[in-house]
Amino acid sequence: MPNFPVDEPLLRRLAELMNETDLAELELTFGRRSVRLARGAPPSAPVPIAPRSDPDPAPAELAAPEPAPSSPDPDRPEEFANHLGAVTSPMVGTLYVAAAQGAEPFIKVGDEVGEGDQLFIIEAMKTMNAVLAHRGGTVAQIFVENATPVEFGALLAIIE
Repeated sequence: MPNFPVDEPLLRRLAELMNETDLAELELTFGRRSVRLARGAPPSAPVPIAPRSDPDPAPAELAAPEPAPSSPDPDRPEEFANHLGAVTSPMVGTLYVAAAQGAEPFIKVGDEVGEGDQLFIIEAMKTMNAVLAHRGGTVAQIFVENATPVEFGALLAIIE
């Protein structure tokens, strides 16, 4: 792997970590190159990537996000992705809405929350991680159910 900042021992260790945990997928990106490890995925032929001749675009040259629709459809969480109150998953793991099975959920639609209040728990690598509110407001939407797997960046809730 010339010019790729991941060495074989690191890849082997990452694969071992995946085998020791419940991680199904892991992706690392270094500039324009990336490596993806996935458990149980059928082998696929590598896709050649031609190097770009133009330099990386400056942040101002990046494509502007599409304007948000006037009233997002609650059945389509992707329409809320750029919402200021969007709460997204900070990691891959299993999401829990309460501290214990059968306990009251941390939040329900209509609840008032403050910045720093606990909204969910994500279990990753046998460690429980709190998902906290990044702002105060009213819980307008919850897009996840208890004990479901979530990906990094997945939309969890909206705080208005």
